[in-house]
Amino acid sequence: MRDSILVVNAGSSSIKFKLYRIEGADLAPSLSGGMSGIGSTPSLKVTDGSGALLEDRRFEAGEVPDASAAQHHLADWLVHHLGDTTIVAVGHRVVHGGADFAEPVLIDDAVLRRLETFIPLAPLHQLGNLDPIRVLRQRRPDLPQVACFDTSFHRGHPELSDRFALPRFLYDEGVRRYGFHGLSYEYVAGRLREIAPEVADGRVVIAHLGSGASLCALKDGRSQETTMSFTALDGVPMGTRCGALDPGVVLHLIEHRGMTPAEVEHRGMTPAEVGHMLYYESGLLGLSGLSNDVRTLLASDRPEAALAVDFFCRRVAQAAAALAVTLGGLDAFVFTAGIGENAPEIRRRIIADVSWAGLILSNDANGSGVARLDASGSRAQIWVIPTDEELMIAKHTMRLLDRIASGTRA
Repeated sequence: MRDSILVVNAGSSSIKFKLYRIEGADLAPSLSGGMSGIGSTPSLKVTDGSGALLEDRRFEAGEVPDASAAQHHLADWLVHHLGDTTIVAVGHRVVHGGADFAEPVLIDDAVLRRLETFIPLAPLHQLGNLDPIRVLRQRRPDLPQVACFDTSFHRGHPELSDRFALPRFLYDEGVRRYGFHGLSYEYVAGRLREIAPEVADGRVVIAHLGSGASLCALKDGRSQETTMSFTALDGVPMGTRCGALDPGVVLHLIEHRGMTPAEVEHRGMTPAEVGHMLYYESGLLGLSGLSNDVRTLLASDRPEAALAVDFFCRRVAQAAAALAVTLGGLDAFVFTAGIGENAPEIRRRIIADVSWAGLILSNDANGSGVARLDASGSRAQIWVIPTDEELMIAKHTMRLLDRIASGTRA
């Protein structure tokens, strides 16, 4: 039998998975796929390790109403297609580990209950992360499951980077800057060490730009500060999330804003209504009134679309400049995630906005698909490094299993 690790990366409307075959100290991908369109237009797609299509199936919306149902379908498919493969553990991406979890952890009842308390801090993600864990615990209670946290990479920040300007007792209660996208940053930092060791331990800003977006400052390969904080709303604007916002705007919406201009009585929006707007109706979608997809916005001739793109690029550049202050300079700037990896025009505009710092982009390299993008004379290297959160989760899961087997679980 071939021992493998299953990685599950679940969200509110999709579940991605990868199966990695354990080959000594290495991990080789053997299956990859997932369920998208959960609750609306569900579809299951699976490819093998070479990219060959194994499954492409559509479902009725009612067949896959939520992440739990999607996990049942994925589990059924795996049971019927694994052959002589044995899954020895499952690694999960869990967005929020709070102040409790600074490293991957084996999931038991107490851990799961604690993770549920963080759902209000990451309502877009945490519930979807935990649903597949519950399903697999029901189906295979003997199967070890490991939670790997997006917040872990940022633990160990100096208090200066973790604090809000709020009373001390709130910090002690856990109201602090946690940061997210840590699995992505950890992977990219490791890849940078492989391909550019001369700058990997220096002053590096990584821009994880996708539907969710943030930036992270690294020195010696370790997170020093990041743009997201207590929740995944903070920082730069995202596909449907607002990014940094004056808290007075939230107070205004709750206390004073009328629901419609015609209302005589000026009552505020409920906290739930405000939360939905900030998470689901803001960001690029809110600015443009058109789409949360950068590709659609770049192709549009509507001025609102242009404004949304300009706003996004400006805020990313401003965040990069602020993180450079934390680092005391900049040796490398790295783009990753969906937009960062695939949108040359967005990269061009962001680097143009930080050109005052001596960053020079090679237009030829930027449009050619190569990894290194800086031109001769640039004061900092510029890279595109594809992220791989699933591989990072698989590595953490295997290491934790090894520690448990050797009797050094903690």
